Amino acid sequence: MGQERIYMDWNATAPLLPAAREACHCALDLNGNPSSVHGEGRKIRTLIENARREVAALCDAASANVTFTSGATEAANWVLTPDFRMGKTPLTIGHLYISAIEHPAVREGGRFAANAISEIAVTPEGTIDLAALEAALAAHDRQSGLPMVAVMLVNNETGIVQPIEDVSRLIKAVGGILVVDAVQAAGRLPVSIEALGADFLILSSHKIGGPKGVGALIARGEILMPSALIRGGGQEKGHRSGTENPAAIAGFGAAARCAAEGLEGRMRGVSARRDRLEVAMIEAAPDVIIHGLAGARIGNTCFFTLPGLKSETGQIAFDLEGVALSAGSACSSGKVGQSYVLSAMGHDPRHGALRISIGPATTEDEIDRCAAVFAKVAARRRLAGAAA
Repeated sequence: MGQERIYMDWNATAPLLPAAREACHCALDLNGNPSSVHGEGRKIRTLIENARREVAALCDAASANVTFTSGATEAANWVLTPDFRMGKTPLTIGHLYISAIEHPAVREGGRFAANAISEIAVTPEGTIDLAALEAALAAHDRQSGLPMVAVMLVNNETGIVQPIEDVSRLIKAVGGILVVDAVQAAGRLPVSIEALGADFLILSSHKIGGPKGVGALIARGEILMPSALIRGGGQEKGHRSGTENPAAIAGFGAAARCAAEGLEGRMRGVSARRDRLEVAMIEAAPDVIIHGLAGARIGNTCFFTLPGLKSETGQIAFDLEGVALSAGSACSSGKVGQSYVLSAMGHDPRHGALRISIGPATTEDEIDRCAAVFAKVAARRRLAGAAA
């Protein structure tokens, strides 16, 4: 028998944690609707509220400000809207400003009209261009309503960390709203909604080892909220109707608790293994381009280009050698296309790029095996180039 496959696509989805699996199973054994007032319903409600506290703790937020959704995509579509309320008073958001490297769920702009969305350029280093954002905010038409800025904390392809505190200062100076996609950051960086200066955070369960199909929108306070996207029975304080999914929420809570425990020490180990892999890659192929190498990156991600190797060719080559990695975002219905993130950074996307993303369970042996596969793929590329 051959060796077991190596999973190096944690940014697409993290393996389900044993604690999250157990929490899901325990919740499935409980009967009752969480909105019911009888004992069975109250037991389910307690389970959900415990999970809410665990998710809130991961982001230094108040549990009352956590609203569960079906995932980060729903959270983005809900919060990215011109229609807000400040308490009972309607509040209009006139324009949405997003960085050029946002996840597709944010790039679609939620419920904003296409002409009410502006894209802000990023620097060659892969961070949002603060001067361009400042200029856009200065030119914002206040008569149309308040400005909203949506910027991810960590880019899902490159792993580059964005200067959210600086973005917050710019948007607060003009009285606007800041939405931060923290999907790739939660459980990998210390995240505090207060320290970031964000008004809203978007989270996804399956990126931190919880079940798929559940996420959250976390607000900084209870007064400023977007209009409901899903209306009905008034669950989740009327913000998101529909009977909650207790099993998924319980698993999310357990994963959030595990993610918060020993985060910095755990990520030091992950970063050391990623760095060791990159050293081996550079030794095997000195012309490899590791995007974001000189800047601030999340410790688990390596987004690289091997000149002359197309993304789809490389992904297939690694897969045939038993290594699962990706060509960027996993949210494009299985398509392998050119990276708009690389284009935004000024790179020729036709050169292609591949993403290795690891996690706490990635072993030293897997790092060595992945490095060996990389060396083999790089050697084949050289031979193919010589033959051509």
